[in-house]
Amino acid sequence: MAAKPSFAEILEKFRAIVAERNLGEEAVRVTVGTLTVEQAIGSPQRQDYPLQEGKEVMVEAAFRGSYGQAFTDRPHDFRGTLNEILAFDPKIRENRAVFIATLNAVMAHLGKAAGTRHCRDEEPEECADEICAYILEKYGRVRVGLIGLQPAILENLASHFGADNVKCTDLNPKNIGNKKFGAAVWDGRTDTGKLVDWCDLVLATSSTLVNDSFDVIREEAAARGKPLLIFGVTGAGVAALLSLERVCFRPHD
Repeated sequence: MAAKPSFAEILEKFRAIVAERNLGEEAVRVTVGTLTVEQAIGSPQRQDYPLQEGKEVMVEAAFRGSYGQAFTDRPHDFRGTLNEILAFDPKIRENRAVFIATLNAVMAHLGKAAGTRHCRDEEPEECADEICAYILEKYGRVRVGLIGLQPAILENLASHFGADNVKCTDLNPKNIGNKKFGAAVWDGRTDTGKLVDWCDLVLATSSTLVNDSFDVIREEAAARGKPLLIFGVTGAGVAALLSLERVCFRPHD
């Protein structure tokens, strides 16, 4: 039997949490606004993060004094109730970013998810090094398939595992077909299966939950028996709901 689409499963579980606590019936206001680069990640020394290049922006939801963030290339402001969020059509990408940010804020408020705001300044670089150390300790010197070109992570993977043991897929045409830090960058639209075939472990940006590519990644990894790890604040609440392995060592609450 085919697995339930991830977003349908997420929505079902989140709806149950909201109903159990009667949150949807209260006059709850949720605000989502687009953050500046400095608000989102501070002032890191390196200047090649997608957020700095304008390829993605971050939205932040506020719920009862707790916050949740999500990356998206289609930012959308929203103010309304949780019931309105639950009624969103998840096929619309703008809706998914608002939904995921809100999910993260609510899960943080309920103590069900931690680290729902992005690391800042030099913390992304430190986190990338810790991700590599974690993979080495738990999985050994494996071949890593990185989905989503996060430059600090890719550079650290190439340094720790060797560039020949790392390949990456990305959606940015500027990166596809080139090498970054000695590692090949393939097309994220067409080469997911090839990447999963090649690697021993899949490390995927949780932004794939917003751009609607996560289900393909999850299915490809499961079909081939490859471990799947996700990174980033976008996946904080979803990782808790779906019991996904998330590596994100310097996030903020």
